[in-house]
Amino acid sequence: MEAYPPGGVRTWIEVAGRALQSNYQTFRKLIGSNCLLMAVAKSNAYGHDFLQFSKEMERLGADFIGVDSITEALRLRKEGLKSRLLVLGYTLPELYRQTQDDNISLTISSLASLRTLGGHHPSGQNTKLKIHLKVDTGMHRQGFYPYEAGQVFEAARKLPHIEIEGLYTHFADAGNLAAPENTRRQLEEFHKVCRLAEQEGLKPIRHAAATAATVLFPETHLDMVRIGIGLYGLWPGQEMKAGGAQTIALQPALSWRAIISEVKKVPAGAKVGYDFTEELARDSMLAVIPIGYWHGFRRNLSSVAHILVHGQRAKVVGRVSMDMVVINVTDIADVAMGDIATIIGKDGDEEITACEMAELSHTSPYETITCLNPQMRKIYI
Repeated sequence: MEAYPPGGVRTWIEVAGRALQSNYQTFRKLIGSNCLLMAVAKSNAYGHDFLQFSKEMERLGADFIGVDSITEALRLRKEGLKSRLLVLGYTLPELYRQTQDDNISLTISSLASLRTLGGHHPSGQNTKLKIHLKVDTGMHRQGFYPYEAGQVFEAARKLPHIEIEGLYTHFADAGNLAAPENTRRQLEEFHKVCRLAEQEGLKPIRHAAATAATVLFPETHLDMVRIGIGLYGLWPGQEMKAGGAQTIALQPALSWRAIISEVKKVPAGAKVGYDFTEELARDSMLAVIPIGYWHGFRRNLSSVAHILVHGQRAKVVGRVSMDMVVINVTDIADVAMGDIATIIGKDGDEEITACEMAELSHTSPYETITCLNPQMRKIYI
């Protein structure tokens, strides 16, 4: 890492297209040719840039792209994407017409929401609003209960302008290798609703598995799987990685880098940063990196995290500031202003992963990467 990035930015995120392609092909092979694949791009594509990631998934042939909101869906349409889209989150009733006009499918997760569709009228003679009904099989988040399924299908029959394109649920504990019965119990509840749908003459796309279930429970693949964090080359958790890595190999796509903005000698006994929380035990060389908790490098990484410079680990010294971090480069030769530091990713033989950062800051890899500031430039390489 010796050259400046294009555009003269101080910090940036690189996304490796080859890694995304490899992960996509890995999941395609895993699910087989008869199962559809939804690429989940919500929340700024888990920090990987919503638009660029969606374009890449469309190019690779994803059957659906999953987004959180109608705002995200309309952005993709505005940018010219043609993929089938499913809004996974709640949609305001006044926006139903826009989804229909742009061939966007909606999640409907309660009887109350289904009934609001009654006031929606098609904009074209043969146009129908496509919906995916979500079932709460035990997570107790979105979804109608299985015992409500009869009422839901009856209410849907009274709405000739809608099409039940899909039926789905979400597993709460699929990555827990110690308790597989939790996922199997939810799956059986979902199958009850699917059987009732079949009795009603419906043939929706059935989907239940996200990354963890797709890897660990092949019986959950059904008609489609929804792959989010796995496409980005990450595992839902360390336990899941230990079990799933025996089945498939994933390549992390995201690297976060920044330039070193200043290097200085500091004597032994000096204290560093806000509140003087760390005292140097020896004469030291410190480097300043222009990133901080505003960028997504959490404050609780103070004095515990490392950053890579010249392929070696440099420990964070003192408090993480809003826009600056100080690291100790005493034992790393020839560090200079303008050198490139790696916050997440590989440099030489060393690597700092999103999982490592998540563990140090007592959170999940999901939160670590989705909290990366969206204003940082994303460079697809």
